Amino acid sequence: MPDFQYVARKASGTQVTGVLTANSQQEVLNSLAARSLFPVKVDLADEAIAEQKLIGRRVRARQLAVFYTQLADLLRSGVPLLRSLELLQRQTSHATFKLVIQDVKDRVADGTPLAEAMRHHPKVFTELAVSMIRAGEEGSFMEDVLKRISVFTEHQEDLKGRVVGAMIYPIFLLIVGAIIVAVMLVKFVPKFEPIFERMAEKGALPWATTALLSMSETAQSYWMFGAALIAGGGFLLVQAARTDEGRLRLDKLRIGMIGMGPIVRSLAISRFCRILGTLLHNGVPILQSLRIAKDATGNMVLSQAISEAAENISAGKSLAKPLAASGEFPEEVVEMIAVGEESNNLEQVLIDISENMERHTNRQLEMFVRMLEPIMLLAMAGIVLFVVVALLLPILQSSKIL
Repeated sequence: MPDFQYVARKASGTQVTGVLTANSQQEVLNSLAARSLFPVKVDLADEAIAEQKLIGRRVRARQLAVFYTQLADLLRSGVPLLRSLELLQRQTSHATFKLVIQDVKDRVADGTPLAEAMRHHPKVFTELAVSMIRAGEEGSFMEDVLKRISVFTEHQEDLKGRVVGAMIYPIFLLIVGAIIVAVMLVKFVPKFEPIFERMAEKGALPWATTALLSMSETAQSYWMFGAALIAGGGFLLVQAARTDEGRLRLDKLRIGMIGMGPIVRSLAISRFCRILGTLLHNGVPILQSLRIAKDATGNMVLSQAISEAAENISAGKSLAKPLAASGEFPEEVVEMIAVGEESNNLEQVLIDISENMERHTNRQLEMFVRMLEPIMLLAMAGIVLFVVVALLLPILQSSKIL
């Protein structure tokens, strides 16, 4: 529990100060009132403020996966929950995670269920993990749930690592190419302008050279404006992404991109199927599972389609039909979901769909990256070739004249 610094007055008017440990500011006020003190100021203590800032930071997924696995092993060995949390807190070297586990342990000691204690730290424990742990507490299969969360967390981290790793080289090429072109236009090309002045006066400059000199002059004159435009565009894009309407438009753009769009869609659908199947397998009701799984897609277009499907399910209809009507899910995925509903084996079918889509998407991503690298190299080579040709053509023409 955090510490609160207070300034209060006695009935005689004497001012007193001190520190109280409480769950909330209101609890401090009640405590002061019970002692016949009139609060003037109540704030979090400096150490508590520092702890709150530290707790607000995120924890790496790999570390969370280890935590879930170790907690499951301790509970399966018969170690009580409070004792297990205390052991894990002591052996954790991550300062933020240590404070989080401490807070969870204190709440559990006060009688709060583990899932509810974890819910107070949404930046560390996802809604998926909290919901599955709640199902494990209610169904008395906590150890199995924790193991499954650990496996799922590691799997998602591996998938994320493969996607990021595959895109590093193309992004590096894009950045390096942009820097090279900018330096050539601003620093290198202007040095040739005096050489071409006489030919420009006669109108004998090739079109490529004229275009290159014009681009160089524009870059020199308006580079600050261009940089400000790029920065302003990035800022507006970030602000738009914080609104529901802006996110919806960006997500539509992402899944509609040529080449990368189908990969983004497949990854989102795969994540949805795996999370929904995992939740259903662990006894979470389907409506609650859909609510959690739709947010885990990371795409508002798909989330809206899943929300509409959840409304149909609450009305007694199937899941496959509204997903098919949305037009956002591949036909083969919808067909497999329909078969899973009919055979009463939906959770396993969803996990199978996820694994198949991930394998297919990994192949798509690998192929896309392999194609993207030579395309970007050719584009860079084409730009450099254009600059060289534009600079050499006037020299070749003047040598012929001579």
